[in-house]
Amino acid sequence: MGARLSPEANAEVPREALSFHGDATGSQVHLDDLRSTARRRSTFHDGIVFSQRPVWPGERVALRVLKHEDGWCGGLRVGFTRLDPAHVAPACLPPFVCPDLEEQSPTWAALLPEGFVRAGNVVCFWVNRRGWLFAKVNAGRPLLLRKDVMAQGAPLWAVMDVYGTTKAIELLDPKADAWITNGEAVPQSEVTSGEECVICFHNTANTRLMPCGHSHFCSACAWHVFKDTAKCPMCRWQIEEVAVAPSTKTGEGS
Repeated sequence: MGARLSPEANAEVPREALSFHGDATGSQVHLDDLRSTARRRSTFHDGIVFSQRPVWPGERVALRVLKHEDGWCGGLRVGFTRLDPAHVAPACLPPFVCPDLEEQSPTWAALLPEGFVRAGNVVCFWVNRRGWLFAKVNAGRPLLLRKDVMAQGAPLWAVMDVYGTTKAIELLDPKADAWITNGEAVPQSEVTSGEECVICFHNTANTRLMPCGHSHFCSACAWHVFKDTAKCPMCRWQIEEVAVAPSTKTGEGS
């Protein structure tokens, strides 16, 4: 008798690296030759892309935000779908994954918080066997996005919408550690006291933007903002310098 592999057993089988499906893309999407980078040519919509193969429950989909474009409201959407992209006619794809593709097919996606989709950030997202969709940015804590994905009974493909302020993304190997930082960010410690960074909600806010003086950010996020827009997220003043903020702890040494 033949043996039937369980999803847990399959999880140990080496999988083909994730790339974007080469045909099922929004009308504004341009893929590179390796199908690892997706860029939206113009407008703020028609940026839907799929993984080229199904994704197992618990398997991480990792991507880097390559380009951020001001002037739009909202950014990258991520999620999963039972829609096999091999059977999707590109001309039939709607402009938006939320709510259009969700209304047309068994698709579950969510908007990522603004702080997740800054240029240089690495985003991981996945769905567990209970149907809970999670995402996290860099080495931050997981964020629960929704709890209604039908994760059992049929294959799921990853779906992403290169929407709004998100202009380009790159798929990464989720097993590699090198992408967590770009070598320029100072290693961060998890928040144990004091104020946490308002962008990643994980690291301690220890960095000041000059000349405005706002100090609500960790050094990694502050440098990403400086390289991306060079404008303070709080007041939109031009950033001229990134500096270490004075310690907010009290009673030290007493």
